[in-house]
Amino acid sequence: MKGANNLIYTKIKEICEAKGISVASVEREAGLKNGTISKWNDNTPLSTNLYAVAKVLKVNIEELLKERVH
Repeated sequence: MKGANNLIYTKIKEICEAKGISVASVEREAGLKNGTISKWNDNTPLSTNLYAVAKVLKVNIEELLKERVH
């Protein structure tokens, strides 16, 4: 599942860049430890953490899970 997790991290990073905010600030606002989201490259995130990030970014959780179309 490593590839799927990488997509989640990449998607979060892209949304952050589009909104002009840092991943670190999203982590803080979501109540996550610094570096938590980037660790999702190697670990499956908890659903509660995904929901917290989606809330901070003001997107549906489905948006975080959606695959990119190349």
